[in-house]
Amino acid sequence: MTSRRTARTLTRLFAVTAALAASTLTVSGAGPAAAEAGPAPVPRLDLNRYLGTWRQLAAVPQYFNLPCARDTQANYSLDPQGNIAVRNSCITWANTVNEITGTAVVNDRETGAQLHVSFPGVPTQDSLNGPTNYIVTALGPDYSWAVVTDPSRLSGFVLARGPALDAAAWQQVRTAITAAGQNPCFYLISPTTGGESSIVPLCVR
Repeated sequence: MTSRRTARTLTRLFAVTAALAASTLTVSGAGPAAAEAGPAPVPRLDLNRYLGTWRQLAAVPQYFNLPCARDTQANYSLDPQGNIAVRNSCITWANTVNEITGTAVVNDRETGAQLHVSFPGVPTQDSLNGPTNYIVTALGPDYSWAVVTDPSRLSGFVLARGPALDAAAWQQVRTAITAAGQNPCFYLISPTTGGESSIVPLCVR
């Protein structure tokens, strides 16, 4: 019962947070020019260094995150076509593994940091080629963490190689989120084994 109650509470929290994020972005726009200017990608993404496993340490709530209780992660590897094979997984509230696979295609050859990620069978995300929906906006100098969003800024992910970051890295992450035109308060901590256990807004961590 506790897990079900917690999941229901978090569902409401996710819904409220996502709605606030969407309404704030809509209200705060300064006009058509501001609405069209998406977050800037990092100047250059070294794809070989970016491949591998990333842990999700915080995220702007999305409907597909709702089944995940902890240990959300993404694994990136090259596929035979030269694109990026994506495998996302997490541990659910029922203590089972939830997993989905997809493909990422680089849309921006200049920086390598803007991609289109697709997942077969997922509405609006089932086409292999399409507009950018994944922008790496910040990276730790050693590729130990990354901040990812999309042109609308309605999604956001803090990714890291390990299950936790130190205080200095978290401060860099919050600064990067703000620089990308987002509010750290709309990011919720993602519980990880060996890391954070409470789901709270990133701005109060």
